[in-house]
Amino acid sequence: MIANDNQRPPRAPKPRPASIEAWSGKDRGDENFPVGSALIAKPLRAHVHAYYAFARNADDIADSPTLSPAEKLSRLDQMERALMGGTRNGAPSAKRLRASLDQTGVPDIHARELLIAFKRDATKTRYASWAELAEYCRYSAAPVGRFLLDLHGESHATWPASDALCASLQVLNHLQDCAKDLRDLDRCYIPQDWLAGEAQRTDDLARPATTPSLRAVFGLMLAEVEAWNTLAATLPGQIKNRRMRLEAAIIVALARKLTAKLRHRDPLATRVKLSKLDFLTAALSALKYLP
Repeated sequence: MIANDNQRPPRAPKPRPASIEAWSGKDRGDENFPVGSALIAKPLRAHVHAYYAFARNADDIADSPTLSPAEKLSRLDQMERALMGGTRNGAPSAKRLRASLDQTGVPDIHARELLIAFKRDATKTRYASWAELAEYCRYSAAPVGRFLLDLHGESHATWPASDALCASLQVLNHLQDCAKDLRDLDRCYIPQDWLAGEAQRTDDLARPATTPSLRAVFGLMLAEVEAWNTLAATLPGQIKNRRMRLEAAIIVALARKLTAKLRHRDPLATRVKLSKLDFLTAALSALKYLP
């Protein structure tokens, strides 16, 4: 009983739900390719970073070695609700991106489509065919390029070349990390039918070095990537914004360099990656798009 019956005791504040996001520690500097680099106009850079942070946190949930598939899906659903404005707490990067999208007018479809891929990663560990993998890239990679192009006010006619570039980057990353993905997540993006065609199994990715038969499978994937790279090479010439055009030209050059490296080096024996010299020469090659 309180001294004054007409006076209600103060309500205890409701506890704020803990964030469902758990950053892995990986950031833009750990990626193969520039993410919101200084080439992006300063007023737009924060919006690129907001999109990246959302994607990074969602990816970290999907790749968590400790969360169950059900818990991953639950957290990704909560990120989507926050992105759509349905909840205020629990997913700060989604809330930040929502504010960014409201400011720029860029549609949220490019973020929601990423979540389709991450939800797939939460439950799917094998890809039956190249067609199935390419369809996955439509959601895991293409939205990134489309977001950047929309942010810069570019025509949707640029999307096919952008989609090709983003898919190329995605598959190159799958090849770089094929042993790690299998070891840490029991996940394999190498098409199962191509493995079977060379009498190989997923477990062959755990070998210390690539067998000739497995190299043949990688060769099939890289041939498809090179076709994407050819289409992607038309992208810089389609972009009107000078800064975005230069950024795209650099990324196209880096994709080609990494494709060539994976042709000649063994991703099972070591992580095949780009060097500082590769970045420098890619930047120099992009100067022809400066005018």
